Amino acid sequence: MTTPHISQTALPQHYALARMTSPLGRIELTADDDHLLSVRIGYADQLPLDAFGEHPSPLLDAAVLQLTEYFAGTRTTFDLPLSLDHGTEFQQRVWSALKAIPFGTATSYGAVAQAVGQPGAGRSVGGAIAANPLPLFIGCHRVLSVSGEITGYSQGAGVVTKAWLLTHERIPFVVAPPRIETDPVGAILDLIEVDVV
Repeated sequence: MTTPHISQTALPQHYALARMTSPLGRIELTADDDHLLSVRIGYADQLPLDAFGEHPSPLLDAAVLQLTEYFAGTRTTFDLPLSLDHGTEFQQRVWSALKAIPFGTATSYGAVAQAVGQPGAGRSVGGAIAANPLPLFIGCHRVLSVSGEITGYSQGAGVVTKAWLLTHERIPFVVAPPRIETDPVGAILDLIEVDVV
């Protein structure tokens, strides 16, 4: 997935770019003068805009601080201006619905479809969630199957990243072993630092 309105070969002059380390690995954030535009959680230490140097801004400094507080367990809400106008009208409705899901709470794809007036559109909701330009700030990780199962995640290490976020927020979930290519339980337990007795 690419960052909205940013070429992989040129960063617009009015865009700010920052990176941070986190328990999930490296995170990349972009903003214009007024809004946070994108957040990307790296995979294998790679980020989409690694070719560009950082261009700090007060808004990105605030975003990094709020994410640091979130990961430290001292922040449960975010209060930064977000830009959601890069998606389709349906995606924007889904992203708005996701913003209403509080910290520590999960919902299902079907419930989000219902909330945006499209009952039965769970798969389309899944597509809109995968296109979310602002994960973490818009808690798409809080959406699970109706049985509480993680069905995927488009950021970082995928299911393992989502499992870490859910565990961090103390949201119960189920991992279906056939959906993970390598030792799912071991990978998740290592990531969340749980000892098996």
